[in-house]
Amino acid sequence: MRKAPVVAITLGDPSGIGPELVAKLLASEQRVRHCHCVLVGDEWLWKNAQTLTRLMHDLPVINAFEEAEHTPLGSVCFLPVSTMAEADHKVGIANKESGASVLNVLTMCLDAAKASEIDAICFAPLNKQAMKLAGMPFEDELHFFADQLEVEEYFCEFNTLGDIWTSRISSHVPFKDVTQYLSQDRIIEATKLIHDCLIKSGVARPKIAIAALNPHGGDGGICGREEIDIIQPAVKTLQDQHYPVSGPFPADTLFLKVRDGEFDAVVTMYHDQGQIAIKLLGFEKGVTVQGGLPIAITTPAHGTAFDISGKNQANVNATLNAFNLACVMAQSAFKETLATNNTEA
Repeated sequence: MRKAPVVAITLGDPSGIGPELVAKLLASEQRVRHCHCVLVGDEWLWKNAQTLTRLMHDLPVINAFEEAEHTPLGSVCFLPVSTMAEADHKVGIANKESGASVLNVLTMCLDAAKASEIDAICFAPLNKQAMKLAGMPFEDELHFFADQLEVEEYFCEFNTLGDIWTSRISSHVPFKDVTQYLSQDRIIEATKLIHDCLIKSGVARPKIAIAALNPHGGDGGICGREEIDIIQPAVKTLQDQHYPVSGPFPADTLFLKVRDGEFDAVVTMYHDQGQIAIKLLGFEKGVTVQGGLPIAITTPAHGTAFDISGKNQANVNATLNAFNLACVMAQSAFKETLATNNTEA
């Protein structure tokens, strides 16, 4: 039985800023060190990232995930893979080869998760277009993860910025289709999911706000009835079940309350409703959490930044936050598993 959690780190899309971010992450003195860590990626790509950043890392090489538990706690080891030829590497552009590399590495990590060899994954930024060029049939990486992990229950993305968390009822869908995803059940499931995830991340008593869909919260039905017919009944059901929720609140003022500490989390109705606020408050610090999966998976909330790829200009703060959150959630899940096993024994 392992004595500490294991966290996998990936280099992200080879054409973007992911590899240099990982080189900077591993050089940071601020990263959490209570886990065993495994960096998974192509050897040539990792060497190039170190050369670009002038940050050299002498990582012990392992041949399988299960070897990580035998390395010193807090250290990082390297699991080399071969997912694409260096000759096929294109900098700063979405392409099939890079997308296939991402899918191969993530599949390896997800297989390790299913085999209970790792407890969390922190992946550097990837590119959905590249993954789709490589054959991914899903709308985004979260649905890819859910398929690989055979998740049948409700799942959704969370975005975090320090003590602020958001979830959403619909995500990577056209805006004209947003109302098709709006239902009492989805609001209830999204709220319960972010509530439980906040507790696992260390928030003892989460306070959750529910956003309205329409301007001015619908103005009593003059500007839309979704608040009256769908959102308010969902809030009432949650309150009856003793979940600490309030709302719905007009979205254009809600995040002022969140900024001032009145709430820990917001359940939003569509992608940009929460993303605009989070990225305005701290674009270079935000984290995306893949919610509803059996393993903690995190990533910086920004993208591959093709425009600065290869220039050593990427800011590591969001990646550092994503990694630290993955470690915190991994340890929480690991302790829960240990407690369950000890009880059963």
